[in-house]
Amino acid sequence: MRVLLQRVTASQVRVDGDVVGQIGRGLNLLVGIAPSDTPAELDWMARKCLDLRIFPSDESAKGDRSVLDLGGELLVISQFTLYGDCRKGRRPSYGQAAPPDRAQALYDQFVDRLRQSGLRVETGQFGAMMQVSIENDGPVTLWLERHAIGHEAG
Repeated sequence: MRVLLQRVTASQVRVDGDVVGQIGRGLNLLVGIAPSDTPAELDWMARKCLDLRIFPSDESAKGDRSVLDLGGELLVISQFTLYGDCRKGRRPSYGQAAPPDRAQALYDQFVDRLRQSGLRVETGQFGAMMQVSIENDGPVTLWLERHAIGHEAG
């Protein structure tokens, strides 16, 4: 599982010109699912996203608060292209991404785990062509990755 996490002041996603999800201060999560991902990877990633201390407090400019501490919001967008392999040729290969039916089921479970936090969680539309607006705060952008035990990245 791969997540590109961005601390944002605001973010929104549009499909066919209509806003389908938007948040204020919090996290924008671009999520890629691998064929080997299991609920264990989803649980680990949800906890990591919720618990990372990357928001400054009023007293300090360094990150010492999590999105949970802040009571922030999350915008979660499926992004199979995070598994794009550009090592050969000029066209990415997406063979390392989970097939759409499996990816959607795991993506939905991941979103459910984040919602269990009690924070406001918005999403894009799985499989749709989306336009994402991100007001990156800082900027803070982190690459998170978790492989199923016994599976290594290709």
